[in-house]
Amino acid sequence: MSGWNKTSRPLPESIPISFLNALEYCPRRFYYEFVQGDMLVNAFVLEGSYVHRHVDQPGHQASQEGAISIRRLYLASETLHLSGFADIVEEEEGRLIPVEYKHGKEGKWLNDHIQLCAQALCLEERQPERAPIPYGFIFYFGSRKRIQVPFTPALREKTRAAIELALHTAILDAPPPPLDGKAAVRCRDCSLRPLCLPDEVKLLLSQQERREGGHATHA
Repeated sequence: MSGWNKTSRPLPESIPISFLNALEYCPRRFYYEFVQGDMLVNAFVLEGSYVHRHVDQPGHQASQEGAISIRRLYLASETLHLSGFADIVEEEEGRLIPVEYKHGKEGKWLNDHIQLCAQALCLEERQPERAPIPYGFIFYFGSRKRIQVPFTPALREKTRAAIELALHTAILDAPPPPLDGKAAVRCRDCSLRPLCLPDEVKLLLSQQERREGGHATHA
C-alpha cells in the first residue's frame, strides 16, 4: 500500500485523453498502460482496433443539412495536461459536438463518459468565447446505438477529478493496489488481468498486513 503514496517521477507534460478511460475503469490498469507501457492484446482489444480503422481517417464531411463532421481532430490543453484525438467532432452553427465510437455496448461505469467529457473540455478551451458544450455522443457498435451524454456539472467535476487522479497516479513509483469490493468485478474482463494478478497481489497484501499487525501487537 505504501507505493500508492510514494512519488519520485516528474509530472508528465500531457496525458492522452483516451487513457482517462483506463484510469476511470481502474487506476492500476492506467499505471500499467501509461507509465509502464504494458498492453496485452486480446480479442476485445483487437475488435476495438478494427472498428477504429474506419473512424481514424482524418478528413471533413458535410451533410445535406449543412452540418460538418471532422474526423480524427487533434485536441490539446496545457491547462489540463491533456492531448489526444476525438473520433469525430460535429460542427453546426459554430457549435462543436464531440462524438466517440466504441465497439462494445454501453457499460455500467462512466469511463466512456469521462473520456468524452474531457474532449469537450479541450474543445471549450479552443473557443472560450462560446457557451459551454451541452452534450456529446457515444456510438456503440455492439448495440448500434448512439447515446447522448449531457455534460452536467456533476460529470464535469468527476472528469476533472479523474484528470487530477491520472496526474497523481502517473508519478507514483509503484502501481496502485488492485480494485477491491464491488469494483473488483471489473477485473474479470480486463485484458491486463494476466499481468496485474489482482488475486495474488491482494493475498500478499493481506499476509503483509497480518504480519505487520502481529508485530504491532507483540510490541
